[in-house]
Amino acid sequence: MIRSEMIARLEKDTKIWDVIVIGGGATGLGAAVESASRGYSTLLLEQGDFAQGTSSRSTKLIHGGIRYLQQGNISLVLEALHERGLLLQNAPHLVRHQSFVVPNYSWWEGPFYGVGLKVYDVLAGKLGLKKSTVLSREMVLEKIPTLEPSDLKGGVIYYDGQFDDARLAVTLAQTAEDLGACVLNYSQVVSLIKSNDLISGVCVADKLTGTEYEVMGKAVINATGIFVDSILKMDMDAHENIISPSQGVHIVLDKSFLPGDTAIMVPHTDDGRVLFAVPWHDRVIVGTTDTAIEKPSLEPLPFKEELDFLLGHAAKYLTKDPVASDVLSAFAGIRPLINAGNGKKTATLSRDHHLNVSPSGLITIAGGKWTTYRKMGEDTIDAAIPIGALDLRKSRTRNLSLNGWSVDDEGNAPYGLYGNNSRLIKRIVEDDPTLGKQIHERLPYRFAEVVWAVRNEMAFFLDDVLSRRTRSLILDARASMEAAPEVARVMAKELGKDEAWQKDQVERYMKRASTYLVP
Repeated sequence: MIRSEMIARLEKDTKIWDVIVIGGGATGLGAAVESASRGYSTLLLEQGDFAQGTSSRSTKLIHGGIRYLQQGNISLVLEALHERGLLLQNAPHLVRHQSFVVPNYSWWEGPFYGVGLKVYDVLAGKLGLKKSTVLSREMVLEKIPTLEPSDLKGGVIYYDGQFDDARLAVTLAQTAEDLGACVLNYSQVVSLIKSNDLISGVCVADKLTGTEYEVMGKAVINATGIFVDSILKMDMDAHENIISPSQGVHIVLDKSFLPGDTAIMVPHTDDGRVLFAVPWHDRVIVGTTDTAIEKPSLEPLPFKEELDFLLGHAAKYLTKDPVASDVLSAFAGIRPLINAGNGKKTATLSRDHHLNVSPSGLITIAGGKWTTYRKMGEDTIDAAIPIGALDLRKSRTRNLSLNGWSVDDEGNAPYGLYGNNSRLIKRIVEDDPTLGKQIHERLPYRFAEVVWAVRNEMAFFLDDVLSRRTRSLILDARASMEAAPEVARVMAKELGKDEAWQKDQVERYMKRASTYLVP
């Protein structure tokens, strides 16, 4: 993806786009891929970087949702398990099987969760993974030797999917481009254009140059996640918010707290949520919380009580009790939950997606989760066809291989997340062997990935590279801060920037990354 080429298309194309998607997170990217795959001319506009908000701050799981099964939301679980199976097929370089153990500390828990997870297996149908199995106490401790052994009776092992959320977002943007879409980050929709009270386009500001454009479209989709209400208010001043924002926090620990490849799932915490401790990129992610907040923000911060909650619950289940100084990084994300209007706790609000068409024809897709992004996109484009008077075309994304599709993990190493694009990154190293060095001894990324991100993935700022093109900030905030100056130098060379730019980028990044440290 080369942004200058995308901007050139925006400036040269005087035609009316079939579909304009506002929002470059999971939902918007899914809608853009869906639209472009059907052959509709598609433009995606993101005010910041791709997946800069909620879509890069998940628990990194592609799953049906054990908690939704507990709540009796069978339809959501069925849909999510089906989509999980499709994504494992369509992006095997990014989505992998992950085993989970539910530890049982009471005799009744074994048969109770054993039966529940058998239902989970059955609901997955032909797209299911391995079958869940009841484990003895000894078998549980063999798989998770650092699990608290006191009063442990046994456990149940089951299987779900794991992924890298920000990397999948970039892959979806690349896939949309492969299919003919024009995708732009740092392009903010500042107003909607109407003709006879109907949406006919958008005014967009290029945040990198300050240039503004009027872009016309047959169907305009509001897929801005936690910010859908701000777009709806551009459409109707009297709009009442539909989002009840809820903050979820995760902490990242060293692998020594949970060695091996098996994750822990705790079905009930003090706030009624499911708690996970999951191996990820040779670290352990523990999460998440569920805290209602007044309004969404692009850079939410963890509350002290949330961090204390996660550290306390981790200590309950791990023999090695983590303390604040053990946290490598702590990050917060905001869920775009649909307002139930009945005062329910956010932990109990539905994760189903919500599709709405306003009287002006603005199509809004809200709610949902990463696992169901494809189905959300399909439903959204189905709704856009009559609104935009588009030719009727069926969905193709159920069996659409995403950009970089590959199952050759060994051959793609050490750039496995890039799939078959790994060969192109290796050529960068062949041309300049110094770019094969790691950006930091505690981080798994190499300078060739920095170069690739700038050249091919629309990375323009230090934060783009250290937070989302690589996951350095999440894996080890301090290490990412130490790596920042040299990464900025490599980026500056690619972008043609001077030392003043490097200094400014490092200062900005240090300020942001410091909020991921736990005092």
